[in-house]
Amino acid sequence: MNDSVLLWIVCAVLVFWFVGAYNRLVRLRSKAIASFALLEGLFDQYIVAVRAHGLGLGSQQLLDDCATQNDGFLIAWQGLSAAVEQFGASLRAVHLQPLDGPAMSALSTAHGTLGLSWERLRCLPDDLAGPTLPDDFLAQWAHITIQVEMAQSEFNRLVLDYNEAIGQFPALLLAWIFDFKPAQSI
Repeated sequence: MNDSVLLWIVCAVLVFWFVGAYNRLVRLRSKAIASFALLEGLFDQYIVAVRAHGLGLGSQQLLDDCATQNDGFLIAWQGLSAAVEQFGASLRAVHLQPLDGPAMSALSTAHGTLGLSWERLRCLPDDLAGPTLPDDFLAQWAHITIQVEMAQSEFNRLVLDYNEAIGQFPALLLAWIFDFKPAQSI
């Protein structure tokens, strides 16, 4: 009888550990996905800001005027617009699978390209008519960037916690059984 009770106790401990470890992995993955949802909303603000400020540049007459007066500005603006479109496409791809490695890597590259395109446009010298970019656009971009950096560091921390959890033994066995894949940070 004592052997039977001991066997039941060991089985109960294993079941409780199994359920607890599985719940921990699910909770860590859910936190990382929720953190990405916040980051995704902030990333969308970049797209909205560029499109909103690009409407003033949307008329063909204005684009022609910019082309004759300042080719560098037009080229830089078109580069930023193209970078925003690529960034939006990458963001839509990641939306379907927020922790997918290749999709997140593409988003990270698109985010870097967007940042470089922004810096290229922002660092253009002022012309005789004044600054090349409106002050409200510069302030809006800076505000979004600060928020993105904070949300991005939180997301990366949660991804690191999740990846460490699925790499630890014996939770590693559960991760293998239930196909928990490592996540990619930004």
